[in-house]
Amino acid sequence: MTGPASPVALEVEGLCKSFRAVQALDHVSLSLHYGRVTALLGDNGAGKSTLVKCISGVYAPDGGEVRVDGAVRVIGSPEMARSLGIETVHQTLAVIDPLDVVENLFLNREHTRGGRLGAWLGVLDKKRMRSESGEILGRLDIRIPSLRRPMSALSGGQRQAVAIGRAAAWGQQIVLLDEPAAALGVEQAARVLDLIRSLRDSGVAVLLITHNMDRVTEVCDRAVVLRQGRKTAEVDVADVSKDDLVAYITGARTGDLS
Repeated sequence: MTGPASPVALEVEGLCKSFRAVQALDHVSLSLHYGRVTALLGDNGAGKSTLVKCISGVYAPDGGEVRVDGAVRVIGSPEMARSLGIETVHQTLAVIDPLDVVENLFLNREHTRGGRLGAWLGVLDKKRMRSESGEILGRLDIRIPSLRRPMSALSGGQRQAVAIGRAAAWGQQIVLLDEPAAALGVEQAARVLDLIRSLRDSGVAVLLITHNMDRVTEVCDRAVVLRQGRKTAEVDVADVSKDDLVAYITGARTGDLS
């Protein structure tokens, strides 16, 4: 695992977000480093998914800053987040059921043929996309029966795998994973952990939301804990036990906020 000197990929400082009377995020700050996996922990309603949606352009924060590679960015849409190198797998999968595997992998990134005219007309280079899809899934050891199969015909685990594969394929800088293994069996969940390690080892900054403490201790370097919209702990995973992490989550103890 990369040490603490690894460069900062993304910084969130004083982020706030409310939904009418509910303060979902209250001045939350954290940093994601290249080549490191940061766990984002907390009970349901702690603000984890809201934070990810603010970083990924789904929600506009009410206050605070997001910096990517040191530059302040106003991320107004998921497309803008992707243009900055931020890929996200949300808890509710952003896949299009009627489209097939290839079309989902290349959603909004389709290859066209026929030069500028072909691009303007939207003439897709389906052969190239199928070939690259096979390479992407093979590299990640994601097994799908047929690339031509619509997403609606796949199992929950296969749909999740395609969503994760898309994030891994395009996320060369920052990948945000909101409960990526929640719908998967034991073998598929183990592959997801291998994928996270692969992303980390290739220098990608990874943020992982999970309720599974075993996964935290297996693949994460740092853990940030939210409780009722506030950051209550930030610790090196190597320095704490699973019981410590649970205590931070429940509020039985607080940790270092540096």
